[in-house]
Amino acid sequence: MRDLTSELMTGRMAEVALEYTRGSRTPADPRPASTVILLRKPPAAGPEVYLLRRQRTMAFAAGMTVFPGGRVDPADSAIAGSWSGPPPADFATRLGCSAELAAAYVAAAVRETFEESGVLLAGPSPEAVVGDTTGDDWEADRVALEAGELGFADFLQRRGLLLRADLLGAWAHWITPEFEPRRYDTAFFVAALPAGQVTRDVTSESDQVTWIRPADAVTAVDTGEMLMLPPTYICCRDISQYADVPAILAAAGEREIRAIMPTVRVDGEKAYLETT
Repeated sequence: MRDLTSELMTGRMAEVALEYTRGSRTPADPRPASTVILLRKPPAAGPEVYLLRRQRTMAFAAGMTVFPGGRVDPADSAIAGSWSGPPPADFATRLGCSAELAAAYVAAAVRETFEESGVLLAGPSPEAVVGDTTGDDWEADRVALEAGELGFADFLQRRGLLLRADLLGAWAHWITPEFEPRRYDTAFFVAALPAGQVTRDVTSESDQVTWIRPADAVTAVDTGEMLMLPPTYICCRDISQYADVPAILAAAGEREIRAIMPTVRVDGEKAYLETT
């Protein structure tokens, strides 16, 4: 039986949740999105995860510390000709969705990771991954992708690259609570930082980035030093149980993945966010 967590909501989140429970808000339809838990093994410690703190001006999850990710673009499903690795149907089985949507989830995961960290999970062949992506030409393409001026499929085809779906492991599936005005149906993946590549603080959506041990991130949230939404916190907590990156990647293939949508419990004038 899964544990039930209950967290008192405050500020604007509590106000919106109470409005929803009183019937003054209609739930928005969740939009597909993808997130990648990027992992690395530093020289003298356990595995670390890459985290970004979202700008406080963002409309969704402002000021929250998150993994790289974002919503699925309509063109993300057009990468079939540049796909390498397990077929979309395999991801569809894990995530409980159609093969077409699974392909879009994976494509969005790779695209968003490149846009937000400069890390590209793609290569010229099924056995290779691109190396250094810090050059001016790579940065120009990253900026064009982030601005929506370049399609991801066009980017891969022009550079003769294959999306390496085998480098991604499905990890979790979360849906934004119904009271939120902006909602996402998000697939979470794990992936190791490819050899020769480095993360870069490049995206305009964040004001701070860091590599941190997942257990330290959990502690930072528990002590109030860091803000996280429940999906990020729980993923960090779960990943902290593993000793190294290969163990995390192996565990991804064995996890039970079900869609989790936190709910609201109201007690008088207080609203609690509950996750099972």
